Amino acid sequence: MTSKVVKGGTFTSEPANRVLRDVIYGRKSDLALTMDVFIPAQQNGAAIVHLASGGWRRAHDDPSTFAELLRRGYTVFRVVISGEPKFTIIEQLPDISRAVRFIRFHADSYKIAPHRIGIEGASSGGHMYLLHAMSADDGNPDAPDEIDRLSSRVQAVAVFFPLTDLLNFGAAGVVQDGNLGPLEFHRASFDFTEYDTKTRSYRKVSDAAQRRHLLHLASPISYVNKNSPPTLFIHGDKDEVTPLQQSEVMLAKLREAGVEAKLVVHKDGGHPWPDFWQVDGLQFADWFDKHLSPNNSKTRL
Repeated sequence: MTSKVVKGGTFTSEPANRVLRDVIYGRKSDLALTMDVFIPAQQNGAAIVHLASGGWRRAHDDPSTFAELLRRGYTVFRVVISGEPKFTIIEQLPDISRAVRFIRFHADSYKIAPHRIGIEGASSGGHMYLLHAMSADDGNPDAPDEIDRLSSRVQAVAVFFPLTDLLNFGAAGVVQDGNLGPLEFHRASFDFTEYDTKTRSYRKVSDAAQRRHLLHLASPISYVNKNSPPTLFIHGDKDEVTPLQQSEVMLAKLREAGVEAKLVVHKDGGHPWPDFWQVDGLQFADWFDKHLSPNNSKTRL
């Protein structure tokens, strides 16, 4: 075990007691959807879903990004979802719902409480996890797969510099549509298509109104309601990729709905800044300690 002193506390690099790799939580287009499960020596009964994604592409973050969570006893599920260029952001969303339901279904096996699940991500990962957290549902009681009958809701969220409102990106009325601005190198994630039953082929959605609707569906802010989970944002004030405004408007929307939310602005922070997971991630751990506590009466499925 190694440690170093950082702003806000001491970050401890401590490996998980056990790691279960490539656990299959679902299948999609004949592809396996997988997660890695990091189980600490002393579990606290709560789970954190950590999205392994960068730029809406499949990735595997270094475990040091969530080492503090492991030290505090959280079981961490590093989830890999489908990504660009094959799948758009809307097509990726069901993967997260499936992962959360899978974790909840196997809660006893992983020794976690099904009503104490938090979720975290950064940038595109923050966007996708916010999108999931705000649009989660209670499950389909008539689903043939018993996993899909369970709730996909989470009880707490913590994200770094997420996209939240694609119809007002940076300022009111600035739409991430045909011109993706700073996100143009991720065009495939927004390359929405629809199936033409006559030609039996996919064609690009070009109608402006239809694209706006799809971007509305891909914006976490569209789903905020009084039952949304408590959410922590950490965002740099010098972010040139995802404007600070994106966290600010989402914060305001959550508070308007009566949901506990907090924004921490990192002075001179870009997209990202050095050691943001290891240093500022300590605040994520504190947020989860507060909202995933077994004594927190607000935790709910």
